Amino acid sequence: MKRLCLLVMAISLLSGCAESSALIKANSVSLRTDVFEELTNGVTAPQGDVDVRLTATFKTHKPGIYSAKDIHGTPDYKLLLNIDGQAVLLQGSLQKENNEPMKLVDPEAGDGIRYRFSKNLRLKAGIHKIVVALPDDEVAIAREITLNEGDRNSLVVEPIYSTKPGKRRPGMYSTTSFTEGIRSLRVMLNGKEV
Repeated sequence: MKRLCLLVMAISLLSGCAESSALIKANSVSLRTDVFEELTNGVTAPQGDVDVRLTATFKTHKPGIYSAKDIHGTPDYKLLLNIDGQAVLLQGSLQKENNEPMKLVDPEAGDGIRYRFSKNLRLKAGIHKIVVALPDDEVAIAREITLNEGDRNSLVVEPIYSTKPGKRRPGMYSTTSFTEGIRSLRVMLNGKEV
């Protein structure tokens, strides 16, 4: 019975990786160029358009921890955003970070590299399909969002870190840590998960 459970878990994990890889591959290239424009100034959106501010912050291990070819902790680690077929690869700003736990179980405690990604976009109001991915980690999610005319929107991407290996204690759930990598992503539009 235990082997069967392990087999089912391994198959579901592998199928999740395959789905993410296919999603990344399909959305890495722009099929269109007319979906959004990148904003550099604060001009008010014309009628029918909306502004969206995308922000994301992740923490990874320092470069070279696992291999010389590992790009974590380097400027080559990027975030992919695709909206309705138009793709953009975002480069983050990096900062060394060694913070103490701020709560009992802090997934971002320790020595690593903090990435901050941000981009201001303008696109048509309405329903849009977005794909957000970390291609080097083979993590990707697809969501549908609705942007209302006249709104200034905030799209926040948050990491869901992998679980630390180890023995679970009674009453304690598995703890997550940036050192174990990013398992998935969470997307928040104007403070609500989508």
